[in-house]
Amino acid sequence: MEHIWALWGGFVLDFLIGDPQDWWHPVRSIGWLIGALEKQLRRIFPRTKQGELAAGAALVFFTAGISTGVAALILWAAGRIHPLLRFLVMCVMCGQLLAARSLEKESGKVRLFLDQGDTEGARQAVSMIVGRDTKRLTEEGIAKAAVETVAENASDGVIAPLLWMLVLGPLGGFFYKAVNTMDSMVGYKNDRYLYFGRAAAYTDDAVNWIPARLTAFFFVLAAWMLPGMDGKEAWRIWRRDRRCHKSPNSAQPEAACAGALGVQLAGDAWYFGVLHKKPVIGDAKRPVVAEDIRRASRLMYTASASALAAGTAAAVFLAFL
Repeated sequence: MEHIWALWGGFVLDFLIGDPQDWWHPVRSIGWLIGALEKQLRRIFPRTKQGELAAGAALVFFTAGISTGVAALILWAAGRIHPLLRFLVMCVMCGQLLAARSLEKESGKVRLFLDQGDTEGARQAVSMIVGRDTKRLTEEGIAKAAVETVAENASDGVIAPLLWMLVLGPLGGFFYKAVNTMDSMVGYKNDRYLYFGRAAAYTDDAVNWIPARLTAFFFVLAAWMLPGMDGKEAWRIWRRDRRCHKSPNSAQPEAACAGALGVQLAGDAWYFGVLHKKPVIGDAKRPVVAEDIRRASRLMYTASASALAAGTAAAVFLAFL
């Protein structure tokens, strides 16, 4: 149960202080590792389809193995000094692997600019948290992009690592973050990463398959709990639109969020000057507004706290069997 209480400590730490920009963060180190390994593996493996597929598989193996191994070594060293130090290090690790506060903070900047009528400032702020082109976005488009980011990253950045840590402690969190960071860096279908990034993309789909669906479930639960949210619609839209995305996971939380808020998300988007046609998620009962960004963050926090509480209850129950 030690890792469960450490996760609670990390959850509180993330809620209180988030990720100060001038502090060291493990994801930056994982990103550096991925870049260094990519450079070396491209030198070793041939520039053929099979060679790049093999190099990409090696990237997954070494990145996940080294990231998890270094975390295990740090915890072992801390435990050799004192068990309390090990527990405190576990709390800090868990807090760093959760991104709820950062997600709320960065999306909140978009909302503040929109509230002030500064559309250009809002475009700049939202460009820091989305991958699409933002120059063409209207005020509603900016708000919609921010809400979608909160919904999708509630899984990738909060509930998925939380669930991995509930089961495997901080080491599970480091494994997950290694895989998720690889996907964000090399999991693209372009000339450079079509084959090299395939193993990372497929592994990320696999490790997020259950968390994405549980995130949707906890979104629906949170929608029933929060005033002004619609739990019934969250369930209906999730059932109807959960597969409206090329990714097997992304539409799961977005659909539940769209239903809970009573808005329409997704749809066509511009990337690198090219319009990509995408299906919509949810019903356009009303326009998406700046306040929906705050409401999505409330949904995220309630869902993640519910997931942590449910996981803790399950762990306590199993401990007493």
